Amino acid sequence: MRKFLTYETLIKRKPLYFGQTAMKEFILVDHLEDLDAESKYLAHKAKDAANHAYAPYSKFHVGAAVLLEDGTIVTGTNQENAAYPSGMCAERVALFAAIAAHPEAKISKIAIVAKRKGGKDLVPATSCGPCRQVMLEFETRQHKPIEIVMQEQNHQWVKAASAESLLPFAFTSVSLDHGDKK
Repeated sequence: MRKFLTYETLIKRKPLYFGQTAMKEFILVDHLEDLDAESKYLAHKAKDAANHAYAPYSKFHVGAAVLLEDGTIVTGTNQENAAYPSGMCAERVALFAAIAAHPEAKISKIAIVAKRKGGKDLVPATSCGPCRQVMLEFETRQHKPIEIVMQEQNHQWVKAASAESLLPFAFTSVSLDHGDKK
């Protein structure tokens, strides 16, 4: 059963996002099976990808599946490195691979899932700040929102209408405009 996340619901539980204006941009469902068919399929593709994550340090396997407008699906996994900042999240791996292989393509949706090494059950994982920022950059480039599907800390599935909804006070190319053009 689909439920729209309202501000009133949000303040009664662990905080997910702050701000009242963007709350209508999220759909929460209790089970993966309650998502629309396309989102479910994409989440299953992300789960399959998570099996190939390289996560020897955290043992936290993350998979992402990107859906392009033409129906192509590109997956990615988290890639850890002993020098932690040198690794990369599954979302960015999938997004960069998608655009490298399909430079003119537009991204419609991304699903992100996680599980513990050797585990079968999915565990909550939402995109980190840098991944959200990269998603927003892709939205800006293509002039089209990207839907995001992920499991939040209370084990509900979130379907966000856009990366912009996850970053209400975002840093974008407009932030770099110095206003010194004549």
